[in-house]
Amino acid sequence: MRQISIAFVDDHPVLLGGLAHIFSEMPEFEVVGTGRCASDVEQISEKNPDIILVDLNMPGDAFSAIRRSHEISPPTHIIVFTASAGIDHAVKALEAGATGYVLKGSTDDELLQAIDTVMAGETFITPSFASKVISALRNTSTRKPVGQSVKLSVREDQIVRLLLMGRTNKEIAERLKISEKTVKHYMTLLMQKLHARNRVEVVLAAQELGTFVAPRGEPQRSTLLN
Repeated sequence: MRQISIAFVDDHPVLLGGLAHIFSEMPEFEVVGTGRCASDVEQISEKNPDIILVDLNMPGDAFSAIRRSHEISPPTHIIVFTASAGIDHAVKALEAGATGYVLKGSTDDELLQAIDTVMAGETFITPSFASKVISALRNTSTRKPVGQSVKLSVREDQIVRLLLMGRTNKEIAERLKISEKTVKHYMTLLMQKLHARNRVEVVLAAQELGTFVAPRGEPQRSTLLN
């Protein structure tokens, strides 16, 4: 398995050095850069790393840097790693192109889970305020409303129900006994049919239809599909 290339941008020297050191000691990661301001995010993006962990509270416009990073290197995943628990900051970061939002009070395991999640093509939000972020995204979404005439196939219905429970691509594939590639194919169809730009909006659109409810006993998770 190839190493995951990762970089860190944070204006706190101790935290920045600590993160770089910890991840450099882990064989599955390759630290390819560090920075201390928003402009460094764009410079590091030119190296096309797999992941950049970015703080929001640093010199420069972090949100614009996230957006520019996505333009410079679309394959690079941006995970916001910040002390800011503001819902508006989380929404703005996700809309700018971040696929992860992790609070600095999170555990090591949660940060690693966020990395695994975004590398799998999904979106991760710290569990403690994920539901509030989803609600805010619903209110600010610019997608077209879903008409009640929209009809989903049996398989699409099954996938949406699993999405509403927070299941990952892999878990959906295992549950339905199909390949992850097939799951991605259905997700593309669902995004077209529900006028959604990403999987978070697929969930919102499905809830709008009002026919999908996660079964009792199946806890919803904070991992959102993207």
